[in-house]
Amino acid sequence: MESFIIEGGHRLKGEITPQGAKNEALEVICATLLTADPVRIKNIPEILDVNNLIKLLQEIGVKVTRHAQGDFTFQADQLNLSYLDSVAFVQKCASLRGSVLMIGPLLGRFGKATVAKPGGDKIGRRRLDTHFLGFKHLGAKFVHDHERDVFQIQAKHLKGTYMLLDEASVTGTANIIMAAVMAKGTTTVYNAACEPYIQQLCHLLNGMGARISGIASNRITIVGVDQLHAAEHTILPDMIEVGSFIGMAAMVGDGVRIKNVSCRNLGIIPDTFERLGIKIQVEGDDLVVPRQPHYVVDSFIDGTIMTLADAPWPGLTPDLISVLLVVATQARGSVLIHQKMFESRLFFVDKLIDMGAQIILCDPHRAVVIGHDHKKRLRAGRMTSPDIRAGIALLIAAMSAEGTSWIANIAQIDRGYENIEDRLNRLGACIRRVDE
Repeated sequence: MESFIIEGGHRLKGEITPQGAKNEALEVICATLLTADPVRIKNIPEILDVNNLIKLLQEIGVKVTRHAQGDFTFQADQLNLSYLDSVAFVQKCASLRGSVLMIGPLLGRFGKATVAKPGGDKIGRRRLDTHFLGFKHLGAKFVHDHERDVFQIQAKHLKGTYMLLDEASVTGTANIIMAAVMAKGTTTVYNAACEPYIQQLCHLLNGMGARISGIASNRITIVGVDQLHAAEHTILPDMIEVGSFIGMAAMVGDGVRIKNVSCRNLGIIPDTFERLGIKIQVEGDDLVVPRQPHYVVDSFIDGTIMTLADAPWPGLTPDLISVLLVVATQARGSVLIHQKMFESRLFFVDKLIDMGAQIILCDPHRAVVIGHDHKKRLRAGRMTSPDIRAGIALLIAAMSAEGTSWIANIAQIDRGYENIEDRLNRLGACIRRVDE
């Protein structure tokens, strides 16, 4: 198991470019299963979760050509459909959260899919009901094989229909859209997720010959087509990595420029950091975060304590809650962090409390942070990364701490951040990867 050794107190200065968006990559790579023609995708982040998904596609027969860093062509013209029901395939799906996004395209193109309960972060219950209810609306039947803990889904002919999703699930919306693009008739999905990565998936599918309208709204209309064809697509910058870099720059930066962030697709992320008092300058499509000797938490108009809460897009993404919480530990003032979507995502705060942070964990969903205003630095500590986002938050805390910290289980960080130590070391950090 690999770990990071972090020498705290080194200031970051310079330029950094965010990688391609992990969540979009998982969606659009799975979309290549919908056609026998080649689909070229650029700006793919070569991170653990994405690399594992690509390997899984190769094992079922997808031809993968790597042209350059992050530039791949996928061609699903000779799939081994019998392998999809094998024990080996099921076991690999069980360890990879992104494998759930294969269900929709496999069902839409071949009329069947066998998928295990997916793995991924241990941040709370992530149910698949929305996915399956959507497939059921389209005419699919599914059976849970309790012995192998797999889902077998079949449909001779998917038929377009109207559906109102029980929640605005991102992966659920993506899966339903991919299943519906070749269904007979028109499908209307209401209460659909509408974040930029869903928009990007729809743009790729339209480029492949799909007929999707209502993009960027929560009401998506899909007119089924007989087949899809070749296309090219470029993935957006990862908004979560952009937010992570803003947090790092606020905590330990001497002036950091975050390049080519696609400002129009960041939603309220910059505004949320500004509510913590962090100054951010927009220059073209770059964000510049100057050194922050102090940042003062804003309050609501009536003077009540600031609350930052996650919500479906265009609300605040839950993936940045951990970073915002760490950044708040050095703010001037107090803030209530409300993580609504996952019941285990705030449990890493005990590690921050051990480092000297003033945090009251009210319950599994809410924490009050009383900032130190840079008057008291966090103490170095020995920690274990429980999930991707808590892992990067702990890394930010360690970079700002006094002394040398150790973070174990950094495979969790590698799942979402590409060569993170090399990129941060070029800005002036002191992070070393070791193999225990």
